[in-house]
Amino acid sequence: MPYSRAFDDHFYCRSDGRLECGHVFLAGNELPARWQRKAPFRIAELGFGTGLNLCETWRQWRGTAPEGASLHFTSFERFPMARADIARALAHWPEIEHERTILTEKWPDAPAGHVEIDLAPGVHLTLVCGAALESLGNETMPFDAWFLDGFAPARNPDMWSAELMAAVFRLTVPGGRFGTYAAAGFVRRNLAAAGFTVERRPGFAGKREMLCGERPAA
Repeated sequence: MPYSRAFDDHFYCRSDGRLECGHVFLAGNELPARWQRKAPFRIAELGFGTGLNLCETWRQWRGTAPEGASLHFTSFERFPMARADIARALAHWPEIEHERTILTEKWPDAPAGHVEIDLAPGVHLTLVCGAALESLGNETMPFDAWFLDGFAPARNPDMWSAELMAAVFRLTVPGGRFGTYAAAGFVRRNLAAAGFTVERRPGFAGKREMLCGERPAA
């Protein structure tokens, strides 16, 4: 279980981070249903961490995406982990061994700047290294889905600021969605102030609430 000393927080749910990903980020974004199309599907994530969300998303994509579809997964990460640490953390889940093996084989020794990795035919990872707000300010193409997965709002409030949520909204297609385990009042208010329709749902593993929502189509 990786732990951040900088933010005094675990990287994911201590009961089962892979199942949490499915409950919060995939279901919160109404996936895999929304990627049943031929047009490229673009997912963005705040906080790559161990790559667990990427691997579980890719696993579900492999089993459900239509033939000829493509997935572009972009993750914004200030402190990229080392290959050995990623491999060790993800080894906990045999369900994603295929994805873990390929990711760690292709992971650079010293990630910096924009890292582009072709994981499989039709599946591409972009890792953007640096502070999230600055990195998002340089992006122009919007995304279909967002995984908002920074450390806990109480420990890392900058990752949930009004400015950052406004940048996320700007980079969301009309009808695009977000999902997050966070349910703090200021996070919900910042997402709503940015323009999202925000929905509360039951959280994972006994957590009372999580948030998801949509950028209105019109």
